[in-house]
Amino acid sequence: MNRRDILRRSAAAGLLATPAAGLLAGCATGGGDKGDNAAYKGTKSEQNPLGVKEDAPLEVVIFGGGFGEEYAKAHEAMYTEKYPKAKVKHSATQEISKTLQPRFVDGTPPDVVNNSGAGQIDFNGLVSQNAIADLGELLTAPSLDVPGKTVKDTLLPGAVEVGSYDGTFLVLNYTYTAYGIWHSNKLFTERSWEYAKNWDEHIALCKQIKAAGIAPWTYAGLHPRYMSWPLISTAIKLGGPSVATAIDNLEPNAWKSDSMKAAADAWHQIVKDKYILEGSPGLDHKQSQTAWCQGKAAFISCGSWLESEQKDVTPAGFNMTIAPTPSLGSGDKLPFEAIRGTAGEPFMVPAKARNVAGGLEYFRTMLSKKGAQDFTRKVASLTVVAGATEGVELPYGLTTVVKALDASGANGFNWVYNNYYRKLERNLVDAACGEFFSGRIGPADFLNQCQKGADSIAQDSSVKKYKRTA
Repeated sequence: MNRRDILRRSAAAGLLATPAAGLLAGCATGGGDKGDNAAYKGTKSEQNPLGVKEDAPLEVVIFGGGFGEEYAKAHEAMYTEKYPKAKVKHSATQEISKTLQPRFVDGTPPDVVNNSGAGQIDFNGLVSQNAIADLGELLTAPSLDVPGKTVKDTLLPGAVEVGSYDGTFLVLNYTYTAYGIWHSNKLFTERSWEYAKNWDEHIALCKQIKAAGIAPWTYAGLHPRYMSWPLISTAIKLGGPSVATAIDNLEPNAWKSDSMKAAADAWHQIVKDKYILEGSPGLDHKQSQTAWCQGKAAFISCGSWLESEQKDVTPAGFNMTIAPTPSLGSGDKLPFEAIRGTAGEPFMVPAKARNVAGGLEYFRTMLSKKGAQDFTRKVASLTVVAGATEGVELPYGLTTVVKALDASGANGFNWVYNNYYRKLERNLVDAACGEFFSGRIGPADFLNQCQKGADSIAQDSSVKKYKRTA
């Protein structure tokens, strides 16, 4: 190992510990180009609005998760079809941070990064150190295959907002995800069970399910934040979207609002009444989902990537179905049909990428109707491209997602604190959920831990703060 390798790894280690400070130092002293190398710049024209250099190489690194690699290879093939002289380098990893942090430090990041998974690089650190390219030019570029529309015109509501920081569009969240409670329609039909629309009915159904020898619930005990999603959703449906805005903006006692207290009290009932599959606290997401697919539990909380992630172990005719969280009661401000929907699966072009224009063009390819339809066919997940499911035969589960989003309509909701402050969800809320859903603490202690975590972020001057206005 030479001196450069030692310095590079040392810098990366510091970056992993303190991403904001480390990234600034690394990028400021790194030896890479700043994305303005003449060899990677083409001439802008009506046919080439982003100024792509036709023979400039493009490097794409994706997260090797539930979506696999084939969708990316298809997008890369579309890019190469348009720019046959460009050599596209593809790689996939489940360790985005460990793999790419050193390259950000020494100024040689890839051109496109799918910054996803448990090992993703903290976006707060990246944004605060100006390490991500502005995607605004992409939005105003014409769509590749929807005549008369810009790329922005083709996107679903909220797609730009969820990837924007202080008004600048930096992160392309490519998938459109619904979060809800899943059950097997086959199981429910065979047992003559009906999904409950309010909490009292849900608890009554859980009692009935348990009496039949099936656990009502399981969850990813090693990633217990999955259970924070229905709990927060319950609170938002009770108190309205302002519940989410307060949490996102790190407002004092946002986690201890009346709506959050009511939601935590309700969800504690499934813990104390032992409606959770024994051993769930020790399961990871795939293990809990597989137990659910095997009929060991009736309900599981997850996003709409579930069907794709479980396709290899889902029994024929299982007919997984998504549904909104039950209403707490008639006083809820949002109807039962309201469901959390948001853009997800983040992609970015590093500010110091050599081929920034190529990265933006690659995103334009992904956001074409053809690119979006191909993605949906391959991985059974929606994209942020409006109307891209037209002509695509959807699997059963995804069909229920589309129906749920349609029924939710303008009542759909979301929160973004997990984007602004990754540590808050992935570490602090995650730990509190682990204690709460395993039965080691009650509702009051759970909310106190979440609030304490939020306060620690709010008081940390090294963490850049963001303001959500709507």
